[in-house]
Amino acid sequence: MSFAVQGWCPGALRPMQSGDGLVVRIRPPLGRITPAQALGIAAAARAHGNGLIDLSGRANVQVRGVTAASHPALIKDLSALGLIDPDLETESRRNVIVTPFADVTTYALANALEAALPLAPTLPGKFGFIVDTGPAPLMHDTAADIRLERASDGTLVLRATGMDRGAPVTVDAAPTAALALVEWFVGSGGITDGRGRMAPLIAKGLRPTGALAGTLAPAPALPQPGPGLVTQGVLVGFAFGQMRAETLAALGALGPLRITPWRMVLVEGLRDLPRISGVITDPDDPLRHVFACTGAPGCLQAASATRPLARSLAGRLPAGQTLHVSGCSKGCACPGPAALTLVATPQGWDVVARGIAANAPARTGLTEAQIVALPEFT
Repeated sequence: MSFAVQGWCPGALRPMQSGDGLVVRIRPPLGRITPAQALGIAAAARAHGNGLIDLSGRANVQVRGVTAASHPALIKDLSALGLIDPDLETESRRNVIVTPFADVTTYALANALEAALPLAPTLPGKFGFIVDTGPAPLMHDTAADIRLERASDGTLVLRATGMDRGAPVTVDAAPTAALALVEWFVGSGGITDGRGRMAPLIAKGLRPTGALAGTLAPAPALPQPGPGLVTQGVLVGFAFGQMRAETLAALGALGPLRITPWRMVLVEGLRDLPRISGVITDPDDPLRHVFACTGAPGCLQAASATRPLARSLAGRLPAGQTLHVSGCSKGCACPGPAALTLVATPQGWDVVARGIAANAPARTGLTEAQIVALPEFT
């Protein structure tokens, strides 16, 4: 099935039209939300949207079902909470993901990087940065273009996505070095017709040189964490990364929140697993291994509903396997390969084994009954 490539991500000041209304993406400063902000977002989502809230793969919060008429009132409420940038350019540049396990030093580094971004040249809408400076990288599967990580000896590494190694930098010099890497990306022809990402440029064989040359490897990546107790509090998950506004309000009442790119939220300081409807606290919950986009009718490009089928198949997955149910071949919910990917088309469901939604299918035009009867689910 064909799909439209937008080339940009929704924001709060520049929402994106979907099948259930406007999607308004909130970019919490450094990925953190205070209890008051959580309660305010929940109230605004009910008053000005349809009450559904998504967690994006970029550690942002999305309010769904907003209309052109209700959008100004939503922005007013979010502005009062300190969650709206002064203008669209500032919002679009502030595309920084911070590890949810950040300490004071990491937050200071991320703040300095954000403060430097207005000096950067104009970048494509999806171009982003990651500050993943714990003992070892955790967000290696999270899309970004420039990464700040730690080497095994604790040295800070500035790495272009697509390269195995990065340049050693100091905390004080890191923001300036990151801007220099941006300049290299732009000067090397990384942008075409307003679009471009770092990894494809690196794949062409281009490499930064001099002080930006990749000479130091980051520490071996740690596995993605699951729900449960962590040093900073409690991680909780959500099926398909979506919750009701009431759920966000209930979590905000427990403490400050850190938004992750993994369909999870970290509740700071909490030492007990919360018992809240719709919240996943079991790392072995089968829904954690299933990815499904909004689907029809919520997405205008989807050929079918996705999440009812995904839920019905979750408990049938073999141990350790992942399932991706996509409303079209764009594959928004899971950009990487899954053990099995189901792609909706006007003719039925296509099946891709160990690939992404855009790959050639092994089987085509199946009904949902035929999907359920596949050997992978029996």
